[in-house]
Amino acid sequence: MVTVISGGADRGARPQTVERDVNQLYWRLIQEFGARTGVPVVMNTSFNLRGEPIVCTPTDAVRTFFSSGMDALVMGNFVVEK
Repeated sequence: MVTVISGGADRGARPQTVERDVNQLYWRLIQEFGARTGVPVVMNTSFNLRGEPIVCTPTDAVRTFFSSGMDALVMGNFVVEK
């Protein structure tokens, strides 16, 4: 089991767990992130930039990613890095 923190508009945080047998790909992503950083936790929040609508398509995701300060974007089996 690994942990995901969900941030809300109220600035609160709600821990959630991801079980390997329920979502193996997401579980492996969190495990690998933990192995590389020492922090086996990811933040799950809405994906958009201030003043922009929520990302709904892969094209929106890539455009938003390259307009942001993020280092990497994971979509399904793909990882995009700057």
